[in-house]
Amino acid sequence: MGKYFSKEKWSYMFYTITHPMDGYYWIRHRDYGSVPLAILMVILFSFSFTANRLMASFVVNDLDPRGVDLLFELLGVLSFYLLLCVSNWSITCLMNGEGRLKDIAIAVGYGTVPMTLVMVLSTIISQVIADDEQAFYGILIGVGIAYGVIMMLVGIMQVHNYTLGKTLLTLLLTFVAALIIVFLLLLLSNLLGMVYNFFHSIYTELIFRV
Repeated sequence: MGKYFSKEKWSYMFYTITHPMDGYYWIRHRDYGSVPLAILMVILFSFSFTANRLMASFVVNDLDPRGVDLLFELLGVLSFYLLLCVSNWSITCLMNGEGRLKDIAIAVGYGTVPMTLVMVLSTIISQVIADDEQAFYGILIGVGIAYGVIMMLVGIMQVHNYTLGKTLLTLLLTFVAALIIVFLLLLLSNLLGMVYNFFHSIYTELIFRV
């Protein structure tokens, strides 16, 4: 496990944040990335997002803390992360993409790092800003999210060796594939529920008759 969280993996992750074009290229061709580290970054993003919702100053946050569930939000973020990676992999397999599922997972996971850093920073800054400085708080979060999305875009483009236009088309189809996967999962869940109810009703009938 140590090799996945080695000093070299950490340093290369931060190198990728500042040099996304080169960083993602070598992640694909030299296996410099780490999937467990990428998943850890997604988990940290979920924690920082929840912490921002819970601890940001009342000046910028009027959310009731009792309505925030850390575990539920963590599972939601991880589920969306998995769905996005699988959807992109399924589409790029049909569009001659060179990236593997692990490359996609790393590209998306590393892209959450700027968002995490900004969430932590904005939560701290929110404690000292005044009412008329809320715009600065919003701009800070917006910049962090935008940079993270750009990193993911560059990562997908590099690991699949796509042009920018083909990458954007792929991402559009990725969200379509994600909707289809969610629909199929809901359909499967409903079907399993019906099968369970059918056998449960038979079991109940047999119990009462015996």
